Order: sequence, then structure tokens, then C-alpha cells
Amino acid sequence: MQGNDPKVWMLAEAVELLEAADRLQRQFFRFGQMGESPCWEPPIDMYADDGDLAVLVALPGVGPDHFEVRIEGQLIVVRGERAIATVLGPSAILRLEIPYGRFERHIALPEGMYEMVDFALQHGCLRLHLERIT
Repeated sequence: MQGNDPKVWMLAEAVELLEAADRLQRQFFRFGQMGESPCWEPPIDMYADDGDLAVLVALPGVGPDHFEVRIEGQLIVVRGERAIATVLGPSAILRLEIPYGRFERHIALPEGMYEMVDFALQHGCLRLHLERIT
């Protein structure tokens, strides 16, 4: 098959659509253990440099008192809740695309042990700084 073969680009487009659907499903509809209410997963970026890690978690609209961060073994766990915005007071919702309610994200750490050095909430992103200790 060649690059201009319709079968190739149709398959590539189908794979891209499936990946996008999977990302949306993980972001908005992560279901926890039995008895837990559904929650959404915030998107992240992770960077590594000489044993340090930086993780950015997109949490626009989440205040500093509405989330928690822990290291559990080889995972960073970020959980909390984003309340629905009350822009107009009592009103009809015409479109609701921003996820609200409980969120939880489990972030696998690279090999090694890490400790949290610093974290800050800036411009709607939670910035985590971790240092490799082994």
C-alpha cells in the first residue's frame, strides 16, 4: 500500500478518531471502584530533566482548597472537585462542555523513587516539582 492509497489514509483517520474518543472518555467519564461516584480526569503534561520531574495538571476553576496531591508508591494521585460555575445565578444551561464535579488522576512515575519538592496553582494549572531520590 502506498501513502496515497485511500485505504491507508482512511485507516489512519479512523485510528486518530478512536484515539480522540478514548481521550475524551478518559477525561470525562472515569468510573472508580464500586460505590464511588463517576469522576473526570484532568489532562496533564510531564517533563523530566536530570532526575527532576515537572508535572502540569490542567485545573482551571479549581481553588487551592478544592484538591489534594499525594504520592502513593509509583503514582501521583491528584483528586478534588470543581464546582459548577454560577455566572448568572439561577439560569438554564444551554451548553455544558467543561467537566464539573469530582476529578481524580493517577499519574505513573518513571522508574525510581521521587519526593514532592514543591507545588503551586498558577494560571489554572497545578505545577508539581518532584525530585528523584534513588
